[in-house]
Amino acid sequence: MDEKLISLIGEKNVEKINKTRVVLVGVGGVGGFALEALIRSGINNITIYDDDKFVLSNLNRQLFSNTNNIGHYKVKEATKRIKSINPEVKIKGINDKITKDNINSLAYCDYIIDACDDIEAKVALIKYAKENNIKIISALGTGKRLNPTSVVIAKLEETQNDALAKKLRSVLRKEEIDLDVPVVYASDVPLNNDASVASSIFPPAVAGLYLAYYVINDIIKE
Repeated sequence: MDEKLISLIGEKNVEKINKTRVVLVGVGGVGGFALEALIRSGINNITIYDDDKFVLSNLNRQLFSNTNNIGHYKVKEATKRIKSINPEVKIKGINDKITKDNINSLAYCDYIIDACDDIEAKVALIKYAKENNIKIISALGTGKRLNPTSVVIAKLEETQNDALAKKLRSVLRKEEIDLDVPVVYASDVPLNNDASVASSIFPPAVAGLYLAYYVINDIIKE
């Protein structure tokens, strides 16, 4: 499975990727693409968290959703798909959300990828990662956008046009947590500011790929 990747980055780098332990929180529009990219890039040990089920509105952007699994838990469907790609992957699916009460279960990992949309969970993950010297990258806003070229990797303190980032910065400052956190977000202005939940596949898909790329690139550059 790794032959083409070995040709690109070398056998030693692929071995490092194979040994890296990742926790991914959220396997929806962004997290689903991140998960698949990680597995196809050689990650063999991953734990995924999500307590949600697929609904019809997920079909326009969520990689693991289809008309046959509406109402099924995302973690179960994601695990099934990953095993169909590489049966040897050690994937642990946890049908739950991250909270202050269960976050200590992340202690064993090398990287945390935050692809959830819960502010409290994001704050807890960032705080935990910093306190335990675990590398983390967080996904921020991709809703109400259409242009995938607006998605960038940046530091949280550098973000703009992102209400979620603004709120996250505010909470972290109040808790005196450093804002030096890598994030992926859509940097352009939302197409509308009403209360509707609007989305397309393009920015979330690119954001997910960027999350996976960040981790893979960080592993091989060390």
